[in-house]
Amino acid sequence: MSDTIQLTRKDLVSDQAVRWCPGCGDYAILAQMQRVMPELGIPREKMVFISGIGCSSRFPYYMNTYGIHSIHGRAPTLATGLKLANPELTVAVITGDGDGLSIGGNHLLHAMRRNVDIKIILFNNRIYGLTKGQYSPTSLPGTKTKSSPMGSLEAAFNPISVALGAEATFVARTVDVDQKHMGEVLRRAFEHKGVSFVEIFQNCLIFNDGTWAPVTDKDVKDDNRVMLEHGKPLIFGKNSDKGIRMSRCLQPEVVALDQVNPDDLLINDEYSENSNLAFMLSRMAYPEFPVPIGVFREDDHPVYEQAVMEQVRRAQQARCVGKLKDLYSADETWTVGLSSANGHNGHNSEQLALDEG
Repeated sequence: MSDTIQLTRKDLVSDQAVRWCPGCGDYAILAQMQRVMPELGIPREKMVFISGIGCSSRFPYYMNTYGIHSIHGRAPTLATGLKLANPELTVAVITGDGDGLSIGGNHLLHAMRRNVDIKIILFNNRIYGLTKGQYSPTSLPGTKTKSSPMGSLEAAFNPISVALGAEATFVARTVDVDQKHMGEVLRRAFEHKGVSFVEIFQNCLIFNDGTWAPVTDKDVKDDNRVMLEHGKPLIFGKNSDKGIRMSRCLQPEVVALDQVNPDDLLINDEYSENSNLAFMLSRMAYPEFPVPIGVFREDDHPVYEQAVMEQVRRAQQARCVGKLKDLYSADETWTVGLSSANGHNGHNSEQLALDEG
């Protein structure tokens, strides 16, 4: 008989009052996380949620697990250190487009590059919400906010392209209002061995309401998004009457299914070692193309912390297990002494005497 305690969603609900605006998409993400995690069979004491700064970063308070509310953009760094210190933990980074892609961009990139076995969940609402509505790294050019009253002049980051470029081994996108799809994507992200990057289109109804309306509103979403399924052609539309194929110029193009051979359509391949298709899909954007939703890439690569532990093991075999005290006294040392002498101006001055030990 197994001693494993079967958790329920209620077990992961903390006693903290949830302080998001009524109607915020963060509620839906929190609910799915609390529903999916018990199904993974992970003991609660081995779950850790780490966040930076922003509305999304309140997340650890609302999960009845271990958690760290860290500083702006540094959650991937803390997560990397924690995973190296205790590889048995399931470590998730909760971040936003402002927290993760601005001050945290460097840390995010290297966590993905190293393939640390952590789960990065990025809430993307194309705005700084906690600081009251400034444009963010994912805001579209021309976006008018308190910090860009005449419109943003900057190109918008594409989080999926960034993750693929940094060689993340699991890359996916989902939407806050699609509960079933989001739950499946989160489950796959946590089951993946290696770094997982999930972008969630999340609505901020106070400062950027409707930014994802073309792919979330039920009347138009089927015409503006294509659902990625491994091994299946890229077909979309309210009547499933449109598709994506590669043009003669090696660019994706939208076609009507009654005018092309179905065999010409692009087939999604999550497991291809060649990430060109995944990257090309990540560049497809509304209104020229339907927005891809689903898993772009899942790849099997060595996990960073396992490689580090193996390297430590080999070093210990070659040189034995060392002692920190021996390391401190293993080479030349210097003694720093403090003496006083009168300066030329009549005031006391301090002189450092360095004596080789």
